[in-house]
Amino acid sequence: MIVWINGAFSAGKTSAACELIDLIPNSTFYDPGVTGGGLRRLLPQKKLAEVTDFQDLPIWRRLVVDTAAALLAELSGVLVVPMTLLRQEYRDEIFGGLASRRIPVRHVLLSPEETILRKRIAEREEFADDPEHSERVRQWAYEHIEPYRAALGWITADAHTIDTSALTPYETAERIAEALRTGEARECGIVQTPEPRAETVASGVLLFDEQDRVLLVDPTYKPGWEFPGGVVEPGEAPAQAGIREVAEELGLRLDTVPELLVVDWEAPKPPAYGGLRFLFDGGRLHGEDAARLLLPGSELRGWRFVTEEEAAGLLPPTRFERLRWALRARERSSVLNLEAGVPVGGP
Repeated sequence: MIVWINGAFSAGKTSAACELIDLIPNSTFYDPGVTGGGLRRLLPQKKLAEVTDFQDLPIWRRLVVDTAAALLAELSGVLVVPMTLLRQEYRDEIFGGLASRRIPVRHVLLSPEETILRKRIAEREEFADDPEHSERVRQWAYEHIEPYRAALGWITADAHTIDTSALTPYETAERIAEALRTGEARECGIVQTPEPRAETVASGVLLFDEQDRVLLVDPTYKPGWEFPGGVVEPGEAPAQAGIREVAEELGLRLDTVPELLVVDWEAPKPPAYGGLRFLFDGGRLHGEDAARLLLPGSELRGWRFVTEEEAAGLLPPTRFERLRWALRARERSSVLNLEAGVPVGGP
């Protein structure tokens, strides 16, 4: 299990985490900031110059998952992780990656009053022999108060919140330990999709509104928007997998078997294994059908109908190319064979 302690910079996460490992038997402290510091030494300066925060590096987010999993495989027990996460898509990516390894996460938010928080920032002295560096750290913390405020909506909906305004680090750790013991700090509901160990077969279904806009969904367990659909189970036909996934994800039961639009071979690109991807035409949803769409909170955060142009800004490039050719196939009433998003074997 992982106890992820979130909060604004200077909320007292690290101090509480250090106390918490003395209260939870068989627990280990892991600071993902150390991973970020290592990347600053390992990556070329040109790559580092592309971002202002190491959390924006996809390799950091992957390494956080890999390192946490490796630590738990080596040490077992509980991993206590103090790290500010203010971007929901990064939470989804990291917690989803952990869930795919069957590692449950209990998310805790330390939330002192803002006046207390600002006082703590002002008193921070990270580098006693380098006042300028300490001031840069304080300024960084001040600048992230507003993003922290903006993120509170989704964080408080997900995490067990503890007001630490009047608490010492030890008292905070006691509150966390008690919330874990009683179950108040619940396991996060990120869907647990096992990581593939070989090439996979997956089916997606395109659903359209009366303006021929296509339906996209926003998964909680990975970054980026997606088509309704998922991995084909052993012994399952691809079209039936699409029907099943639409029912599970949206509460919508398709009356007919959807028509195939494209088959796309997705090349293996580490850490992904690739495989065959089917896209089917699920037909048009009328107003009353769209009104009946349901979202399971643990798997999908939202859905929307979009134009092809809007989809280009929401889908990862490989999935957008698949959609683009699927729309052309639909216009021509044909089926296209793609390899890595490029038509092959036809006119």
